[in-house]
Amino acid sequence: MFGFEEVAGMSVVEEKRGGFLTEVLQALITAGILAFIIRTFLITPFYIPSRSMEPTLYPGDRILVNRLAYRFGEPQRGDVLVFRYPLDPSRDYIKRVIAVGGDTIEARQNRIYVNGQALEESYVPPGVVYNDFGPIKVPPNTYFMMGDNRNISADSRVWGPLERKLIIGKAVFIFWPLNRLGFIK
Repeated sequence: MFGFEEVAGMSVVEEKRGGFLTEVLQALITAGILAFIIRTFLITPFYIPSRSMEPTLYPGDRILVNRLAYRFGEPQRGDVLVFRYPLDPSRDYIKRVIAVGGDTIEARQNRIYVNGQALEESYVPPGVVYNDFGPIKVPPNTYFMMGDNRNISADSRVWGPLERKLIIGKAVFIFWPLNRLGFIK
């Protein structure tokens, strides 16, 4: 009369209650496993603590890093990477790829030259002044990394080319603060 049925001595309502708790527990376990897999192997959030990548990234920005970006390909000039700091692999750093293995890089009069060609670097803030260096031949399977805010960036000019094995992934998206929401160029 009220929609309750007896099934083998147990009402359908009681059976669903036990099923509900089991479903919630299964959903929580599944969500936890998926979150672990996504964060460990696919996409990881990172926090930007310094000004070395201004104006592309600012202190306090929170970004998403694609960990799969280089499983099947190589970083390209201009990509922004998160990697383990070569002098202390327990710390993560973020910088831009300026030159790849086999390239020759040098700086003259506040311009970067790769293989003799001046780079067009719209991401470098105006008024940046830095010392000349090079030419430096970038070894195979390494990358010459520089911060966009060259005046205050500790980068490959300090610790040398970055080894491929230290790369965590490609910085792809700013998700916080909301007024900066968007893809990283």
